[in-house]
Amino acid sequence: MGSQGSPVKSYDYLLKFLLVGDSDVGKGEILDSLQDGSAESPYAYSSGIDYKTTTILLDGRRVKLELWDTSGQGRFCTIFRSYSRGAQGILLVYDITNRWSFDGIDRWIREIDEHAPGVPRILVGNRLHLAFKRQVPTEQARAYAEKNGMTFFEVSPLCNFNVIESFTELSRIVLMRHGMEKFWRPNRVFSLQDLCCRAIVSCTPVHLIDKLPLPVAIKSHLKSFSMANGMNAVMMHGRSYSLANPAGGSKGNSLKRTKSSRPPQSPPQNCTRSNCKIS
Repeated sequence: MGSQGSPVKSYDYLLKFLLVGDSDVGKGEILDSLQDGSAESPYAYSSGIDYKTTTILLDGRRVKLELWDTSGQGRFCTIFRSYSRGAQGILLVYDITNRWSFDGIDRWIREIDEHAPGVPRILVGNRLHLAFKRQVPTEQARAYAEKNGMTFFEVSPLCNFNVIESFTELSRIVLMRHGMEKFWRPNRVFSLQDLCCRAIVSCTPVHLIDKLPLPVAIKSHLKSFSMANGMNAVMMHGRSYSLANPAGGSKGNSLKRTKSSRPPQSPPQNCTRSNCKIS
């Protein structure tokens, strides 16, 4: 009877995300950069929709993502309206080398507010590897995202930079909005994978994870684990790569322990030795 039971799922949560934006901003490149998952869908080649699944690791929980790439052409706006039903997260994608694609985000936000109000969204600037052709300043895009209450990422599928991290952050926002954090926040016995991730991430800056002699999938999981747990937060934002406090600050939290120096003590007043007297 046990063998005839329902098969064990390969994931803990299932989320549906939409990638929206103008055409030729590289949404397909983002999907193609995902190593795992399946691209099989009855709608993939017949109705202007690209589809792919992938599984990410979020604090030891496996989150399966159904990713739908809606075409940015005007004739597919009706398709977006249909597929926006049931969507739990939206990635607004623009090309940092194309100013028009960034200006078009306003139109997509209006579409989302009309057909998918309240769905969590993040802003993604694609093709960071072409930064020498940049037309959209990072500061302007970040300010725009903050104004509209969105998290902001710049990604590069070619360099495998920030792609998994953007999906992980949106997944975290969605699950926390639905109150799912209570399922993984309580104290529990960590799996061996959790313990290994924590051990590596706690002593390895994010920018050095790619240099570890590990498979690409494992390195992606490590970066996702670091982002999801807030570990290496100081290192990720480029402020400091040292755990020691800056000069002038308290040295109590320094990585290296220094021997406590005792202040010089004066000899007792009743000491009769001549070499103890202070001239």
